[in-house]
Amino acid sequence: MDLIPTTVGGLPLHPLVVHFSVVLLPLAAFALLIAIFIPRFRKNYGFATLVGLFIGTGATVVAKQTGEALAEQIGLPQKHANYGSYLQTAAIILFFLSLIWYRVAKTKPSIKPNALGYLTAVISLLVLGLTFLTGHSGAEAVWKNKSPSTNQSSAMPSPSPSKTSATSKSSNAKSYTLAEVAKHASTSSCWSAIDGNVYDLTNWINLHPGGASVIKAICGKDGSTSFNGQHAGQGKPAAELKNYLLGALR
Repeated sequence: MDLIPTTVGGLPLHPLVVHFSVVLLPLAAFALLIAIFIPRFRKNYGFATLVGLFIGTGATVVAKQTGEALAEQIGLPQKHANYGSYLQTAAIILFFLSLIWYRVAKTKPSIKPNALGYLTAVISLLVLGLTFLTGHSGAEAVWKNKSPSTNQSSAMPSPSPSKTSATSKSSNAKSYTLAEVAKHASTSSCWSAIDGNVYDLTNWINLHPGGASVIKAICGKDGSTSFNGQHAGQGKPAAELKNYLLGALR
């Protein structure tokens, strides 16, 4: 969406605005649950809850758009992107349901929630769950396998060269720079650097189970963050990747 800026002060907007989604939205959804079942809370804080839902829902829309813009630069963590899309849809549905529920609750006050109230409560719980999954998958994409303790434990077991580096040395002694990788940033010639090696993913674009857009997003770039965010610890994707090895990154 061109109307939404993607950076603020030279920093990506996505990690800044996402806090509104993962903090304000679940707080408002939880407050809505209380308002549905406790009339006194509804009377005092119902309108404030709607305002919180409006801001939180808007934040999910902005977060999704800025996240897609950021993915074009660093690659797309597919699981996080999927949860983000589900959360945006659920948040929009919850906001409009809450508006209808609030209007009905004001005109026809009742101690017990009606069917609309129960439905709104269920969607509120769904939003809470999706917020957790979206935030967790995003944190995994950024931090998994990058903490000092993780890096230490993965480095300690064996002083011998890793299987991937051994493969790159034995199968192809040629090495490439990121500048050379950047020259292959199209669907007709798609190279990507992943964990210290360079791969030609051109033929894999339309074969990728997660969709062609995931591979297109890392063409001509270092795709380590995207690959590890989605496939860290999975043997099959790592084995598949070796089929497209060109050489080491220098």
